Amino acid sequence: MFAQITSAMTRAILMAVLVATPALVLPDITSDAQQFAFICAFFAAALVFIEYFSAYPSILEFRFAPPFNRIRFATVFFSVFTLSSAFTFGTSSNLVNGVMHALASVLGNMTDVPYSPVRLVLLTLPVHADGEAFSYVRMAAGVSYMTSILSLVLFYFFVRVLDWPTRNGAFNVWVNLPLFDPTAGGDVLPRLIRDGRVNIVLGFLLPFIFPALVELTSGSLGPALWSDPQTLIWTMTIWAFFPASMVMRGIAMLRVANMIDQDRRRAYAEAQNLQHI
Repeated sequence: MFAQITSAMTRAILMAVLVATPALVLPDITSDAQQFAFICAFFAAALVFIEYFSAYPSILEFRFAPPFNRIRFATVFFSVFTLSSAFTFGTSSNLVNGVMHALASVLGNMTDVPYSPVRLVLLTLPVHADGEAFSYVRMAAGVSYMTSILSLVLFYFFVRVLDWPTRNGAFNVWVNLPLFDPTAGGDVLPRLIRDGRVNIVLGFLLPFIFPALVELTSGSLGPALWSDPQTLIWTMTIWAFFPASMVMRGIAMLRVANMIDQDRRRAYAEAQNLQHI
């Protein structure tokens, strides 16, 4: 019980730090914005604590299959911390902020190529946006998108090379997929394959679709987005993280489907051998 409480509390504190990081690091944050960020951090920490303190998860998938959620947390934290430090470089020029600003600039320039999602985001900026706002949006989009790509590569390495999730022992499908209803109808195997493929396709398309939808609906991103660093950080992080998380979920579901298929083939072969004895 003590170990479970400690584990849940540690994860809750880490989540609170993640949510509150921009409000703590960025300069010129109003007291209302800080209070709102701290309230969001409290509710996020409470949700994580309840989820990990309970014996079985309610909404968190792959809770007992690390490092799935650890990679997702590290992805968001790295993106948020890097951008918060990079945007602070103009007012607080220390070593950490300088390194993060240089890294964000390199990633922004590297991903700003024709037909890339980062270029599509930049095209949604209004024509009267100044050079500093353009640079901030490019850094935010570049860091977020490149971090999400690296998280996918890392997770794929765990799946293909390190044989995730079986390397951690027995894998319980229904506990790790609490939102997947096995009684919804039909065989679970084709449903897992279908859901996995849909998640992967949507995950790869969403970074391209979102800027296009913004351009079609409103014409340009609102001033509150590209002029407020905290809003910009969270918007670009979610824009890149949510599709990457969908791709990770799709890869994981296809991996689970493959495990179920292998178990069925093994059980069928054993049953055939018993019949011949």
